[in-house]
Amino acid sequence: MNVTISPSSVRGTVRAPPSKSYTHRAILAAGYADGATVQNALWSADTRATAAAVDLFGGEVERLEDATLEIEGFDGRPDVPADIVNCENSGTTMRLVTAAAALADGTAVLTGDESLRSRPQGPLLEAIADLGGEAYSTRRNGQAPLVVTGPIAGTGVSIPGDVSSQYITALLMAGAVTDEGIEIGLETELKSAPYVDITLEVLEAFGVEARHTDDGFAVDGGQSYSPEGREYAVPGDFSSISYPLAAGAIASDEGLRIEGAQPSAQGDTAIVDVVERMGAGVDWDRETGTIEVSAGSLEGIEVSVEDTPDLLPTIATLGAVADGDTYIRNAEHVRYKETDRVNAMAEELGKLGVETTEEQDSLTIHGSDSMLEGATVDGCDDHRIIMALALAGLVADGETTIRGADHVDVSFPGFFETLEGAGVGLEREEA
Repeated sequence: MNVTISPSSVRGTVRAPPSKSYTHRAILAAGYADGATVQNALWSADTRATAAAVDLFGGEVERLEDATLEIEGFDGRPDVPADIVNCENSGTTMRLVTAAAALADGTAVLTGDESLRSRPQGPLLEAIADLGGEAYSTRRNGQAPLVVTGPIAGTGVSIPGDVSSQYITALLMAGAVTDEGIEIGLETELKSAPYVDITLEVLEAFGVEARHTDDGFAVDGGQSYSPEGREYAVPGDFSSISYPLAAGAIASDEGLRIEGAQPSAQGDTAIVDVVERMGAGVDWDRETGTIEVSAGSLEGIEVSVEDTPDLLPTIATLGAVADGDTYIRNAEHVRYKETDRVNAMAEELGKLGVETTEEQDSLTIHGSDSMLEGATVDGCDDHRIIMALALAGLVADGETTIRGADHVDVSFPGFFETLEGAGVGLEREEA
């Protein structure tokens, strides 16, 4: 699907979708339990992949009409999957499910789409081998398809922290149901650390104790997953909130109200501070979970995305509208997402008349040297690139057409409906 965005002002009230990060973890945690109800769950392409994996491990995920998932778990010991585990485009699914597969007494095969088959899995495979399992890439390059044989026993492992925090999440979740538990030593500084904090928060809600150590993390073995009242509620998603928040900052003279913004461990809450620092009007009522945002004269700032890689596309678009330079640093790990998001934003914003400087670990947006003009851009099969480019279309001179826009289904299935509800003019065309 291609979507054409007309220059528009946004107003009214929008609601954030549930958190994708929390939903992934909650679905698998309910699988590790003997069952649980997950309320306010995000049902997207990525989270459906995690649910399908739980089914293959011997659980059952049933979706009800009110964003509720009724999940029958496999109670800590997954079955050997009767089919290949297809993780689709979801890197989170592949990392978390790879560790779960290593608990089964047999062999599992995991794969995904072309993009996912290019993403690094080697450190997690090595950790599983160190824990007594067998895990390898069929192409011997550390990338899917993966073959995993368990069961692992649990003990100590070391792993790099600067490739993906999801390795740590996967091992902590699986380690709780091993006999000995797992201690994880970090070989390098941890990137995207708030995502591990999300994991610790979800584990605690499911009755599992995990902790920071002097050189990494640890989880004791022999634990059971059991949320209070057999229920868990997913909070709103600040990665997704970043898009209406930025839309309000660049295209809302009347003001835009965002609901579902309760505080949590999500590092991407940093987008509220970023937008405010750049000069937009922002009022976040943490108690009610509402944010009021209105447009202002934006100024470029310096931002590190070391812990918030998913925010880079949004910040890049904000920089395209701001005066001066917006310098986004500590960004090398953002190149290993669904696409190389540093390069993708530089290339696609360039088609809209935006001047950028791309380096291996940074992206600088030269707002004062840019003139946003409508053009046809490529969504790069990446939900975050698509949504960020849609924001640029709100204030570009002329219409902006985004190719492959249906990929927003990965994290924000109702994104374009949300824009329309806020007053944005857009047209859809089947590609």
